[in-house]
Amino acid sequence: MALLFANNNSLSAITTKPSGLSGGALNLISTQTASSSSTISFTSGIDDTYDSYVFKFINCHTNTNERNVVFKGSIDAGSNYNATQTTTVFRARNFEDGSTPSLEYESSHDIAQGTGGQGLAGAAGSGNMGNGSDESMSGELILFNPSSTTFVKHYIARVNYYHAANLSVDTFIAGYFNTTSDIDAVQFAASTGDFDGTIKLYGVS
Repeated sequence: MALLFANNNSLSAITTKPSGLSGGALNLISTQTASSSSTISFTSGIDDTYDSYVFKFINCHTNTNERNVVFKGSIDAGSNYNATQTTTVFRARNFEDGSTPSLEYESSHDIAQGTGGQGLAGAAGSGNMGNGSDESMSGELILFNPSSTTFVKHYIARVNYYHAANLSVDTFIAGYFNTTSDIDAVQFAASTGDFDGTIKLYGVS
């Protein structure tokens, strides 16, 4: 059996990769900036071009204290954002003074066949993000094979946010849009009021 070798002798010296290796590139599709926006919607660019898509959240900041950013999916190009979701949520957190750190499942933050949208920073209807001038949320959401008409549409998300009570919260979310129709649009919305920040959409090749 033939062995494949990189063209160079050490990892630090590699300048070209073996021909059998491919994939993993993030291809920027679009960038949207929220500025006192109640919603940000991605209604194009989510199709069968890529098998998975990544949304990057950069310093999203709610204008109302103890609120949230929620995401929803659409099967009709954004006419309605009501695709049914089932999710799981757990989080690790630590206060600035180091008191009472915890790792816990958040049953009040998940969804069991709901259409109201999944919260990224706490329960969908309320939330825990602070609105101080230095407080925000950053992270990513990965959506897998949204154009499939055979399977439900899985996703995973991980975000870190500045809690209103002065702590860091590392939140892990996983779930699926329970539909065999294609998800062709995704909306991000403030649970109450407006939010600021940047959201980027990438396709993974």
